[in-house]
Formats: sequence, structure tokens, C-alpha cells
Amino acid sequence: MTAPAVSISEQDTDALGGDDSILMRQRRDHARLDAMMNRYQAEDLPPGELDGLWLDIVQLVFSHAFAEETVLWPLLRRVSPDGETLTRQVEEEHQAINELIARIEHSPDDPRRAEWIQQAFALIREDIRDEEDELLPRLRTAFDDRKLRRIGAAWEAVRATAPTRPHPGVPRRPPGNALRGVPLSAFDRLRDLAPGSGPAARRASLAVAGALAAGGAAVLAVRAARRHR
Repeated sequence: MTAPAVSISEQDTDALGGDDSILMRQRRDHARLDAMMNRYQAEDLPPGELDGLWLDIVQLVFSHAFAEETVLWPLLRRVSPDGETLTRQVEEEHQAINELIARIEHSPDDPRRAEWIQQAFALIREDIRDEEDELLPRLRTAFDDRKLRRIGAAWEAVRATAPTRPHPGVPRRPPGNALRGVPLSAFDRLRDLAPGSGPAARRASLAVAGALAAGGAAVLAVRAARRHR
């Protein structure tokens, strides 16, 4: 990829549309992810604390990416001549991360787990660079500060209903991602509250997830994305 403009990592808050703009929200999430990954790699944490940090990373990765795919990338495909190519590449990165983290989660005792986690971190960092250097500067070019703040609010609303665990079978694009992914998010968030719960708790969580989904979480995500096309 060749950068079309200055990376958002090199611009100040005013240049990016203000503290509530989508560009600043994205950059804050990226910085938080980077800090958590660095801590995971650098500190000799007790196993329980290390597991908690890993869960925090996973939750942020998937809620962040889902909101991008629902709100941001459809916009980029509309306003940028090469938006289709750029977003497809990032969607492929997201899918690779999804599949790798799903493998990690499903194989807690595999001796390759530590290696896979390092691979996941490398993919996440590559994805962050591509977004900050390539995709997000195009949104800065296409929209004024007020619009960037409105997009930021829509992205935040969708992230609040987003899955927080890997689901490789969920489509990367709307409306399929919202229709299939948002119902799973309720189940994910209940699992996040009690990650060690047994089969009975998981069945109860799934029932609650269905009720929440029926209440319209998927509709919220799709509408938020459509309002900003």
C-alpha cells in the first residue's frame, strides 16, 4: 500500500476533527491495544492476570473491528475510488485475526498457544498500521469535522452492540455481519462476565442472548450504519 496522506498517527487532535471524531476514537483504541499487547509480552504476570489481560485484548479487538466493518468501510467504499481494494485487504486481515484467535481460544492447552498469540499480535499491529496510514486518512479527506464526529458517534453505538469473541463464520460486511453477529454479541458479553461458567450458565446466557437480539440490537447496528452512508 502507498499512503495517500499523512498517517493519522502523526496528526494532532484538531487536525483529526476533535476529540470525539472517528479518527481520534480509532487512534485511542489502537493505542490502548498496543499498550495491552506490550504489557502482555513484557511483564511476568501471574497466570490469572495474564488470562484477564488476554480477554481484554480479545474483547477490544473484536468490538472495534465489527464497528469498523459496519460503519466505516461501507463509507470508505463510497467516497474513495480505491476503497473496495483497501477495505477488502483489511477485511482479509480481520478474518485472519478472527480465525487465529478462534484457534487459540479453542486450544487452551496446545503447546503452540504462546506462538499463536505472538502471531495474532503481529497481525493486529499490521492491521493498525494499514488503517492509520491508508484507510483512515481518506475519511479525513472526504469529511469535515462535524461529519467525522457524527460518524464517531455511530461507530461507538455499533461497538456497544458488537461481538467480543471470535466468530469466523460471521460475514465481514453489512447487513450480514449485523444480522448474524449482533445476536452473538449478547452471548459473548454474558460469557465475558463469567468466563468460567459451566454448561447450565452457558445455556442461560444463550437464552438471554436470543431475547436481547429479538429486542432489536441487530436493527440498531444496521440503522446506525445506514444513517452514515
